[in-house]
Amino acid sequence: MDVLLAEWLSLLLRWAHLIVGIAWIGSSFYFIWLDLGLKKSADLPEGVAGESWMVHGGGFYHARKFMVAPPALPEELHWFKYEAYFTWITGFLLLALIYYWGAESFLIDPRVLALEPWAAILISLAFLAGGWIAYDLLCRSPLGRNTTLLAILVFVFSVAAAYGLGLVFSGRAAFIHVGAMLGTIMAGNVFFVIIPNQKKAVAAMLAGKQPEPALGLQAKQRSTHNNYLTLPVLLMMISNHYPMSYGHPQAWVIVAGVILLGAVIRHFFNTRNSGGGGLAIAWQFPAAAAVALGLVGFTAVGLGGPGSGELAETPSAAEAFAVVQARCVNCHSAAPSHESFEEAPGGVMFDAPDQLRSHAARVLAQTVLSDVMPLGNETGMTGEERALLGAWIRAGAPD
Repeated sequence: MDVLLAEWLSLLLRWAHLIVGIAWIGSSFYFIWLDLGLKKSADLPEGVAGESWMVHGGGFYHARKFMVAPPALPEELHWFKYEAYFTWITGFLLLALIYYWGAESFLIDPRVLALEPWAAILISLAFLAGGWIAYDLLCRSPLGRNTTLLAILVFVFSVAAAYGLGLVFSGRAAFIHVGAMLGTIMAGNVFFVIIPNQKKAVAAMLAGKQPEPALGLQAKQRSTHNNYLTLPVLLMMISNHYPMSYGHPQAWVIVAGVILLGAVIRHFFNTRNSGGGGLAIAWQFPAAAAVALGLVGFTAVGLGGPGSGELAETPSAAEAFAVVQARCVNCHSAAPSHESFEEAPGGVMFDAPDQLRSHAARVLAQTVLSDVMPLGNETGMTGEERALLGAWIRAGAPD
């Protein structure tokens, strides 16, 4: 495939993924807010759980929620499902374009596990499908009736998946696959549980029967799960820009912290929207700050990196430049020789010492503090070479 065409496909798919993702997240956040903010009053009709008055865009809105179903169906009923479906479809296509088409560069790391591209792709698909199946069985099991226990088990399952993925794929691919697996679970909740249950309720009403309350309760459980998983998945979507996350040797611990942090933040808003205050929300921001600081501290300690060795003397610019000329310019050059690139990725080029200086901070983050560059270490950069680059950059990149 022409590299320029691949870049445009990637950009347009990413844009589409963001558009439909925003629509899905927006509706999810709105309905959770609406559900938690419903108010009861004595004059509400039978079967109405609560109502909410809102003002927006110069007008007033009045919403009511029927606990099981209204006495009669309206002529027009709005469904919220396609946002979820297209978010998953565009995300999967983006995953396929970047990590399947470019499996040798982005999915496979021979230092982790030497795989053929077809084998790596099959493992990726198995994680996505297997993650949903395991999660769904867990929710349907007797354990799924205990909300707190189920939340703990889903958390443990997600962290275990992150650990397993880290034993198979490159750090970047493993991190994004955790997000893809959780995103698949969220879309699966909509496609396999929430919408089918709503259709069963509608079908029962059309047949003159009362819908089963259990259908609504099950759909509500899965919708709540989606609400709490949203923030961690969003961070994992952008993780490829931050190598201190996926480049860490124990990236699964960072995944655990991200899930906890996202859950605490989401819980704060949900508690506040339901009318909670005082101690019910007072602990959440300190807890979120503690988790965030813990993540920063953990990465600071763990990212001593392959280039953390001490050198007796500060290297010269010529020595540092020789390293990148030997290990990096196959991609990062005005005329890359790597088959996957017609232009230098991110516009980063090392054809001259001054270019190396201008990108020194990025080299420190991606090549010294972590080993995410070169991709899969295709050029065989050694720990000594990384240490040399680190010593030169920390000394202020002298001549």
